[in-house]
Amino acid sequence: MTRFYKEGSYNWHRLQEIPNVAYVCGYCTTTVSSNRGYVLAHGGDGSGQHIGHLRICPNCGGPSFFAPDSTRYPSPALGNPVQHVPVELDSLYNEARRCTAATCYTAAVLVCRKMLMNIAVSQGAAEGLKFIEYVTYLSDKGYVPPNGKHWVDHIRKKGNEATHEIALMTEADAKELLQFLEMLLRFIFEFPMLVPKP
Repeated sequence: MTRFYKEGSYNWHRLQEIPNVAYVCGYCTTTVSSNRGYVLAHGGDGSGQHIGHLRICPNCGGPSFFAPDSTRYPSPALGNPVQHVPVELDSLYNEARRCTAATCYTAAVLVCRKMLMNIAVSQGAAEGLKFIEYVTYLSDKGYVPPNGKHWVDHIRKKGNEATHEIALMTEADAKELLQFLEMLLRFIFEFPMLVPKP
C-alpha cells in the first residue's frame, strides 16, 4: 500500500463518529452508508492531522481504508458476474475483476487479452495459434457481434501495449476491456441458456 504520510507518530484511534459516506463495499459489493470508523491520525490522542480512516461495512463487516486522496482499499471490482461461463473462463474473468479491485489495471488488461485466446479455444479454435488468429477466428465464426470487431482489435492492441511496451494501463483501460468481455461472455454463454432449445 502507498504510504500516505511522513514518518512519525501516527496511531489508530478508537471507533468513533466520522462524516457519513455512502460507498460500494469492496467485499460484498453492496451499497452501504457508514458514519462510524477508526481514524489514523498524528499524535497519541488523535487530535493531530488525520491521514485516513477505516470504515466497517454494516452489511458484511469488511474493513475499507479511505486514504486522503479518496483512494479506497479495497475498491469494488469492475464488471459483473456472468452466468453459465465454463469454470476456467469464469476463473480468468474473475481474476481480471479482482485485479481491478486491487488497482492492478495492467494485470487486468493482460488477463483480458489472455481471455480472448481462451474464449476462441473454448469455441473450437486450435491451440497454439498466433493471437491475431484467435481474434480473426472469433470474428469470422460470428462470436463477435456486428460492429464489434474493432473492440476485439482494441483488446489486442491494449494487450500488446501492456505486454511489449513500458506503459501502465489505467482504470479506464481495464474498465472498457472488462465491459467488452462481459458482453462477449453473455453473448456466447449466458444468453443461449436463457431460452430452452427446441
